[in-house]
Amino acid sequence: MPPEPPDGPGGHRGPGRRPSPLFILLAAVVAVGVVVAVVLMVAGGDDTPDKNPPGSSQSSGRTPDPSFSIPTELPTRLPTKLPTLPSGLPTELPTEFPTDLPSEFPSDLDSLVPLAGDEVPYYMLRTGDCFDADAAQPGQAAKRECGDPHDAEVVKVAELEGRYATDVALKNAAYALCRPSLEREAAAQPAGAVRGSLVQYPDTVGYLLGIDKVACSLAADLGSDTRKLTTPLT
Repeated sequence: MPPEPPDGPGGHRGPGRRPSPLFILLAAVVAVGVVVAVVLMVAGGDDTPDKNPPGSSQSSGRTPDPSFSIPTELPTRLPTKLPTLPSGLPTELPTEFPTDLPSEFPSDLDSLVPLAGDEVPYYMLRTGDCFDADAAQPGQAAKRECGDPHDAEVVKVAELEGRYATDVALKNAAYALCRPSLEREAAAQPAGAVRGSLVQYPDTVGYLLGIDKVACSLAADLGSDTRKLTTPLT
């Protein structure tokens, strides 16, 4: 076997050599002694070996070890009466609600303006309705009884479809929808009974808002304050 390297300076071996078994044993003893000391300090009691040399006596003024007591019984009786809610509260909710609420709401901007009397937006007219028209508000109609004097009567309500970029395009489409019905109904009336027609339709803004109805009506003489229809159309 090759000889061991010589000892380092001061009589100690180089750093690569293992520590001697004696050093390991001493380290273990010191470590165990620390642990035992901690245990003794915590546990206390009279079980520790007598470290006095033979023939020596212990001091009679030893301080007694403190004792602690922790309660082991917790209260087992809890309150059994809890507050209760009042019993007079209603248990039945109403099952009937009003069913005659309006199902149609106007979606154009003009409908935000309060209407007078029997005035309605034109798109709420139905076939056979009689009404008075106002040139200043062509989108409105004042409903009248057909037996009373009135300006016009609705003969058809049509619906626009498709896309329209201008008001002129909407106007042409509305007249195309109304023309056949207006001509047919006008021909069926007594001579001179009707002298004009009225087509009400949305503009591009209203159409984008969802108003797509067209009201096709026959009139007595639009623009005249003297002549009115006084009976329903035949």
